[in-house]
Amino acid sequence: MRPWKFSLLMVAAGAGVFALALAIRSDYLFFAGYVVLQFIVLATAWNILGGYCGYVNFGTAAFFAIGTYTTVALHKIGANSGRYLSGTLGELLQPLFPLSVPALVILSGAVAGVIGLGMGYLTLRLRGVFFAIATLAMAVVLQTLVINWEFVGGSRGAYIIREESLPMVGFKLGYVQYLFAIMLLLAAVALSVARLIERSRLGYGFATIRDDEMAAEAAGVPTLRLKLIATAISGALMGMAGAPYPYYIGYVEPAGTFGLQYAVNSIAMPMIGGTTSWAGPLIGAILLGSMQQIATVTISSAVNLLLVGVLLVVFVVIAPNGIMGLIFDWQHARRKP
Repeated sequence: MRPWKFSLLMVAAGAGVFALALAIRSDYLFFAGYVVLQFIVLATAWNILGGYCGYVNFGTAAFFAIGTYTTVALHKIGANSGRYLSGTLGELLQPLFPLSVPALVILSGAVAGVIGLGMGYLTLRLRGVFFAIATLAMAVVLQTLVINWEFVGGSRGAYIIREESLPMVGFKLGYVQYLFAIMLLLAAVALSVARLIERSRLGYGFATIRDDEMAAEAAGVPTLRLKLIATAISGALMGMAGAPYPYYIGYVEPAGTFGLQYAVNSIAMPMIGGTTSWAGPLIGAILLGSMQQIATVTISSAVNLLLVGVLLVVFVVIAPNGIMGLIFDWQHARRKP
């Protein structure tokens, strides 16, 4: 299937899911569905660097927070445009504010992508556990900066005031439904990008890095350039996933935004689904994300990380290559005479 056909298929599937959710008329479905879709984007983004290239990144929460606090900063500027936008340049920019959520998603992705490129340039000469520790350290440094950045609320956090609903053609759409639709579209974009990479020369280059980076360098593969591209794309998608979060939650503070669940889930979901295919993070995010949402309602959100640990142990023992690995093994066995 050609990339543009796959993208149209993803958009059509997203539209079908949105129409079904509207027909069910359950507000909780939109609240919970938004979280699952958010993790689909984060898991897919992590897999571009961690699965395709084999570089384990513990900095997912940092890039998610970059997108979140980019939105907070731009929202504050838009709410006080007369104060913060002065001079000739400010007068030119003032009509653009307040920015719409899709515009904030694009700008947050651009900021996170640039920071991802810079982070990659500083850390990608490290390998293995040293790279993983460096990404974790970067997350800690960024959290410290945000805690001391009073413009976005610092350690106190920041409130985001949004409308209850948006006037659409012929009816009013609830704001959470609106955010659900945006995240649904973003998930379709992330999956389309991941599939396009997997089946392109760029993806084959990523695979050589994952299989044997030293041999790839000896063969003339520009490994550093490919890894920088991977960190930029991965960081941009993570930042885009974090951009609508302030409008979804209403209150943003560093401890929640840099939460452990983002780093842990974004790694566990591709490992459960399978890291060598675009479909692996999708399957893992739907499976684990849905179980966590059910557990949150029926038991407590405190068991979410326990679910991650149990599922990881089960899949490491039963299916070390994830669900997609089981499917590939089954298909390979069927082809044998």
